[in-house]
Amino acid sequence: MYLADHQEEDRSIFSSEIAEQELIPKKFLETILRELRNFQFVQSKRGKTGGYKLLKDPKEINLADLMRAIDGPIAMLPCVSLNYYANCEECDEKICQIKPVFEGVRDQTLKILNSTSIDSMRQ
Repeated sequence: MYLADHQEEDRSIFSSEIAEQELIPKKFLETILRELRNFQFVQSKRGKTGGYKLLKDPKEINLADLMRAIDGPIAMLPCVSLNYYANCEECDEKICQIKPVFEGVRDQTLKILNSTSIDSMRQ
């Protein structure tokens, strides 16, 4: 959010600035920023004019993509995951009464996360 709020300044932002302004432990923040860089949400630059910048417009970054990159599956059960599907042990999906409920939870969750951009969350 901090990078999105300062994107128009057209500068890279040091992790120390973000940590200080957002009251986030720097080491924890650097781990998150490294993951975001690995998944190509941010770019990083070393040196005096270094720091982090978003690679995309905040309107183009939705929560579903961010959550999948950092946490993996969004679905609560592996048998309803669209991208990380796995059979549940000792379960017959053809007669499972829980699966349809969690498919609905997945669908509604994805609807919200896909339609929520970083930009829409800014104050």
